[in-house]
Amino acid sequence: MLVEPSSILDKCRIVNFPKVTDYRGNLSFIEENLQIPFQIKRVYYLYDVPSGASRGGHAHKELHQVVIALSGSFDVILDDGTSSRRTFFLNRPHYGLYIPPGIWRELENFSSNSVALSLVSLVYDEADYLRDYDAFKRWVANGWT
Repeated sequence: MLVEPSSILDKCRIVNFPKVTDYRGNLSFIEENLQIPFQIKRVYYLYDVPSGASRGGHAHKELHQVVIALSGSFDVILDDGTSSRRTFFLNRPHYGLYIPPGIWRELENFSSNSVALSLVSLVYDEADYLRDYDAFKRWVANGWT
């Protein structure tokens, strides 16, 4: 029996954060190298995204990322540069989506008042970005070189 090689998309996964429930409200926390499988070097967030707009539209060569819907909801569409795509719907602040390097990502379908928080493994470095989809596919086809 032939076994298909797994896609790098199989490494993308939902990460659950501890949730402390209380009648006064819930509390969740995130600790690097525990719930997050890397050291956090940068935190940024998207908000006030206009209806119908999309964000992302790039891949990273080295950066690891966890995306969390702190408020509202949105879709994260992931693409491995070959033929596999996967969509994750994020709508709860007590879990996030882990995205390793080498994955094209797009964020779409933002609800009103949504906030997308990103925890990432590197400080900003433009050289780490692949912003052209065809260049990304060539990079994948060349074995990430």
